[in-house]
Amino acid sequence: MSNGLPAALGRLRDDLAAVRLRLDVPGAEEARRVRDDLVAQVDDYLLPRLDRMDAPALIVVGGSTGAGKSTLVNSLVGEEISPAGVLRPTTRAPVLAFHPGDLPWFEGPRVLPGLPRASGGDAAPGTLALAPTAALPPGLALLDSPDIDSVLAENRALANQLLAAADGWLFVTTAARYADAVPWELLRAARDRGTALSLVLNRVPADAGREVPEHLGRMLRDERLAEVDLLVVPETELADGLLPEGALAPARAWLEGLAADAQARAALVRRTLRGALASLPARAAVVERAVMEQISVAADLRAEADAAYVDALHEVEAALRSGSLLRGEVLARWHEVVGTGDVMRALETGIGKARDRLRSLVTGRPAGDEELREAVENRVEAVVRAAAERAAERTARAWRERVPGRALLEGTTGLDRASADLEPAAEEEVRAWQGVVFDLVREEGASKRATARLASLGVNGAGLTVMLAVFAHTGGLTGTEVVVAGGTSAVGQKVLEAIFGDQAVRTLAARAREDLVERVDGLLRAEAARFDALLDEAAPEADTFARLHEAVDAIRRAA
Repeated sequence: MSNGLPAALGRLRDDLAAVRLRLDVPGAEEARRVRDDLVAQVDDYLLPRLDRMDAPALIVVGGSTGAGKSTLVNSLVGEEISPAGVLRPTTRAPVLAFHPGDLPWFEGPRVLPGLPRASGGDAAPGTLALAPTAALPPGLALLDSPDIDSVLAENRALANQLLAAADGWLFVTTAARYADAVPWELLRAARDRGTALSLVLNRVPADAGREVPEHLGRMLRDERLAEVDLLVVPETELADGLLPEGALAPARAWLEGLAADAQARAALVRRTLRGALASLPARAAVVERAVMEQISVAADLRAEADAAYVDALHEVEAALRSGSLLRGEVLARWHEVVGTGDVMRALETGIGKARDRLRSLVTGRPAGDEELREAVENRVEAVVRAAAERAAERTARAWRERVPGRALLEGTTGLDRASADLEPAAEEEVRAWQGVVFDLVREEGASKRATARLASLGVNGAGLTVMLAVFAHTGGLTGTEVVVAGGTSAVGQKVLEAIFGDQAVRTLAARAREDLVERVDGLLRAEAARFDALLDEAAPEADTFARLHEAVDAIRRAA
C-alpha cells in the first residue's frame, strides 16, 4: 500500500459526505445507508488503522437484544465489566475491555474519536466506558456494543458505528433467534465490508445441538459466509452471572488463539483492512448509480419548471405583439391625451394637431402624464403576474404527478402561486424600463433634426408614445401597423415618425421592446428559481459522479 492511500481515502470520504441523495427515487434509501456506512468506516477504521498498524486489534462484540453479548464478554474476562440483565436496553454505553498496558491506545481519539471516554462506575450514554483488565493480553481489545435491534435509535446507530470501527466482529446470536432478519443484515454488511467475522451461537439446547448449528452453517454458506468461525455455546445455568468454563470452551479457545499469537492478530487486522479496501469500489458504485438516477430525475423536474416559465415569457411576448396591452386603463388614458376621430382626421393633413394634443400631456396637464405612465406600468405588471401564476400552477401540478416532485413540495407553501416578491420586483423593473425608454428618446432626440420637434412634444410624451408603439406592432419592428381601438397605434406611429423619422422609430421600438422582454425574463427566472432551489438542496451536483469515480480510481492505484 502506498503512502498516498490515506489522502485518497480522505478525498473519497469528503466526496461521499458531500453527496446529496434526498430525492425520493427507488434505491435512494439504500444508497444513503451505503454512503453513510462508507464515511463511517473511513473515519472510524480505515484512516485510524492505516495511521497506526501496530495498534491493538479491536474485536467488537455485537448482536441482537438479549443474545448474551455482555454475559459473554464478562465470562471471557472473568469478571463483570459490562452490566447484563433482563431490562432492555441493557448496554447504555459501549464497554471497551483491554490490557492495562494498552490504555494509551484508547484514552486518546485514535479509535472512535467522537465518543468521550469514561473510566470507572456507570458510564453515561454517549460515552465509551474504558475497562482495563489483565485477563486480556496486550494487543487485543473487546468492545461490548449496544444491541443492533435496540428500541432506541441512538443505540442502533452507535452499534453500527462501533461495528464499522472493528478489526473483527464476534457476532452473538441464539438458537431461538439466529434466523431473524436484522442480524443477517449486519452479517451481510460484515461480508460486504470485508470485516473478519466469527459467530457465537448461544444457548443451544441439548436436543438441538446438531440440528441448529447445521442449519445455521447452511445459511452462512448460502450468504457467502462459509469461512466464518462458528462457535457453539450450549444452553446452561450461569454461575455468579458468568458462563461456566465448559460451556465457554469454544469461545475461550478462539480468544486464546488470538491472545497467544501476535502474528494471528496482525493477520486478522491485515485481512480486514484488505477486505475493506477491496470492498470500496463495489460499495461506492451503489452510491454512484444513485447519483446518476437522482441527477436524471432532477433534470426532468427542472425541465418541467423551465418549460412552464419559458411558456410564460412567450405568453407575455404574445401580449406585447397582439396589442392587448393597449386595452383597458391604458387605452382610456391615451384617449384622454390624443382623442380618437379628431386626431385621425388631423393626421390626414399633418401631425401638428396630434403633436399639440400630446404636448398638452406634459405642459398643460402634468397629471395626465403620470396617469398614463401608471396605467402602462399596471398593465404590464398584470400580464407578467398572470403568466407567472399560470407557470407556478403548471409546475406544481407537474411535480405532484411524480413521487420525487410531490415529496419535494410537501412542507412547502405557496409554490403553486406567484411569489409575494413578484409584485414589488415587477413594479421596480417596469419603472426602470420606462426610465430606459425616456433615455432612449433623449438620446435619439439629440440630433439637430429631431431636437426642435421633440421639444414641441416633450421627452415624456414621446417616451410614452414609444411604449405604446412597443405594444402595438408585431415584433415591434415589422412596420406593419396593428391598429387597435380605432387608430390608437396609428396615432403613435405617425407622431413619432414626424419627430424622429421612420427608421429611428423602428430602432427605438426595437430597443425598448428588447429591454422590456429581458426584464420580464429576469422576473420569471427569479420565480422559477424557487423550484430550482428545492432541487439544488436535494439532488447531487452535476459533477458528483465524476468526482466519486476519480476518488475510487485513486484508491485502487494507491492500494
